[in-house]
Amino acid sequence: MASSDLLLAFYGDDFTGSTDAMEALALSGLRTVLFLSPPSPAFLREKFSDLRCVGVAGTSRAMSPREMDVELAPVLRELWTLGAPLLHYKVCSTFDSSPEVGSIGHVADLARAQLSARETIPVLAGAPPLRRYTVFGNDFAAAGEDVFRLDRHPTMSRHPVTPMHEADLRLHLSLQTKCSVGLMNLPELAGEDEAVDARHAHKLAAKPDLLLYDVADEASMRTVGRLMWNEAKRAPRFAIGSSGVEYALAAHWRASGVIPPARATFAPVTQVKQLVVVSGSASPMTARQIEWAGQNGFACLRVPTQEFADEQSGQRAHTQLFESALGALAAGHSVLLYSAAGPDDPSIRTTRETLTARSGNTAKVLGSALGRLARELLARTGLRRLVVAGGDTSSYATQELGLYGLEMLAELTPGAPLCRGYSEDAQFDGLEIALKGGQMGKEDYFGKARG
Repeated sequence: MASSDLLLAFYGDDFTGSTDAMEALALSGLRTVLFLSPPSPAFLREKFSDLRCVGVAGTSRAMSPREMDVELAPVLRELWTLGAPLLHYKVCSTFDSSPEVGSIGHVADLARAQLSARETIPVLAGAPPLRRYTVFGNDFAAAGEDVFRLDRHPTMSRHPVTPMHEADLRLHLSLQTKCSVGLMNLPELAGEDEAVDARHAHKLAAKPDLLLYDVADEASMRTVGRLMWNEAKRAPRFAIGSSGVEYALAAHWRASGVIPPARATFAPVTQVKQLVVVSGSASPMTARQIEWAGQNGFACLRVPTQEFADEQSGQRAHTQLFESALGALAAGHSVLLYSAAGPDDPSIRTTRETLTARSGNTAKVLGSALGRLARELLARTGLRRLVVAGGDTSSYATQELGLYGLEMLAELTPGAPLCRGYSEDAQFDGLEIALKGGQMGKEDYFGKARG
């Protein structure tokens, strides 16, 4: 594969968000593989010579700025050397982050210092296909049938790690970086291409460090994709945003003939008798999905999260959970291991206090523990389908499975597809895995994943 064949490279700040971006590209007919570490050009030529887009799934949403300097910066530099016209730092469409954890502003500082020099970095949060919208710089997201401003969103305003108290993304980012943030709003995106281009050029001439784009519908999304791609064709660009970046680019590529206009189709999800689900999500939707699963044949087992605060009690809890889950599987049930049932679960606060005091990273401890449980259950039973719920949980749990890459296999719900896992271990190569963000899917999502 020549670097000229690549249209896009991206890094996801968590695994669920990364599969979301991969899905947007795959549905556009662009073969995309999501790796767990940056692939070398030689590896891509040998095993994936027909890729058009390359992604790396990361864990930076749970990192401090200092950890980003050590762990994230080298990965971004490696992806930059692949030579794609655009390198996208993929974040959740709800932009949940803070100066201390998952700082999007710090990533902008890194990119400007090491990759894109003094070029304006485009920033895009809205993703209408996922019911995420940005209007006059303020971000909105759906919850059930309703759409909420982020600071009033029932989940994101109460996120256990990075609650969103400000919907204006310019103000939100100003707490994380000294970069100036411009805005291309909806009225400025409307009209004939020539007029929009002139307004865009005027915005860029002011040399903002970051330029945030409104997106509210298909038309504005396609226009933003055109503006971003035109800049990327002049010279490689670094972008920050949700999978709205992929949706916007794909909309423009379809309209301009870069890719076929027809949406790609995937085979339906095949039915399996049993699957394993592990959940570290505290969202209300995941709580409803856990309740649905318990009413529809799943054995739902609560994880005693505080027991993982030290090695001895953690091993004891691991063994007990493993045996309980194995017994349920032997009885013919699908198994769901969960750490919390919604944002009001009393275990959340006590677990965070206990684990943070002893280990410093609650998400890593719990996610890794759930990943090890899933791996051992799959290895013992030979089951070939797994669902992981929760953004941070997915990031750490997937790393325990011995996979090096994921590729979309089938649609389940927008943003949380069923994927094929790639591994050097024959036992796990071809594993079917779905990574579900807390808010993704309807109440019967785990049932759909079972087929």
